[in-house]
Amino acid sequence: MNPFAKNLLAWFDIHGRSNLPWQHPRTPYRVWLSEVMLQQTQVRTVIPYFERFVLALPSLADLAAAPQDRVLALWSGLGYYSRARNLQRCAQLCVERHNGELPNNMEDLAALPGIGRSTAAAILAQAHGEPHAILDGNVRRVLARYHGVHGWTGNSAVQKELWKLAESHTPHKRVADYTQAIMDLGALVCTRSKPRCSDCPLQKKCIAHRDNLTATLPHPKPGKQIPTRKLTMLIVRDKLGRILLERRPPTGIWARLWSLPEGDDLAEASHAIADHASMTSDRLSLLPEFSHAFSHYRLNVTPMLLQIESPETRVADTPDRGWFAHHELAELGLPAPVRKLLASLPQDV
Repeated sequence: MNPFAKNLLAWFDIHGRSNLPWQHPRTPYRVWLSEVMLQQTQVRTVIPYFERFVLALPSLADLAAAPQDRVLALWSGLGYYSRARNLQRCAQLCVERHNGELPNNMEDLAALPGIGRSTAAAILAQAHGEPHAILDGNVRRVLARYHGVHGWTGNSAVQKELWKLAESHTPHKRVADYTQAIMDLGALVCTRSKPRCSDCPLQKKCIAHRDNLTATLPHPKPGKQIPTRKLTMLIVRDKLGRILLERRPPTGIWARLWSLPEGDDLAEASHAIADHASMTSDRLSLLPEFSHAFSHYRLNVTPMLLQIESPETRVADTPDRGWFAHHELAELGLPAPVRKLLASLPQDV
């Protein structure tokens, strides 16, 4: 075993995380689910989502057969909802083509929707003990610092170099532990800011530590200004306390989730209201504005609450529009900021 892996495993045996819920049992389904949830999300955030998800959908077959709304509701709050849709599509393909199981080879795994090279490697390494290198965000940071690799890690040439380094360090024994160890080192010690170099088992040969480059490496993504979009959301509530929701289009942000009627202004957001005479000032109230950041822009939302009496005559009905009672919201796939907004509403009707 190479010194890098040996030192890392010795550290892991004392300091590593060995009681994460997806490790017991460490099945391909549970490893796969955790890997997708952990993309750009911290472990402590993922744990309750993972536990709730596997309680509701304990097997790949359960996930494949579940209504999409159920899957999106279980995912709601984790963001990046295309991952949830890819999870279910992947499960359905496994039922159709792979006897209801995740494939146990790299080529077939990596060909499934939402499973790239690193996720496929993590499944094979942790669930099957096969010596495949991974390269998630934590691993990239560890390797870039340890080897002094300059450049943004999303650059194809830099990624190619990091993959070679990752493969060179991956041992043939204790692969599952090694995979967890290098992820843990990045998450717990070799952190993005204020890394705890004094606690690192790789410190002695780390180029970034030697050359005082831990604040520089890895290089950040080349910056660009994030645009801002303004949006008005209309909360239409009837006398029973039900909320009018619309299912979003199949593409774009929050695709196929239920959300509120929206537009660039109140007039555009009120497209669902057939009888605009109901929109009088005494029934319409302005709620506190809020912002929500996406990876590529920031959304500034102005919410408006409209109280109406008879929804049957004042709302244009479509298959993707409906009234939902408060207790039904938990079973719907709602964007996290919309769910939070609805939870904050005053209860007096």
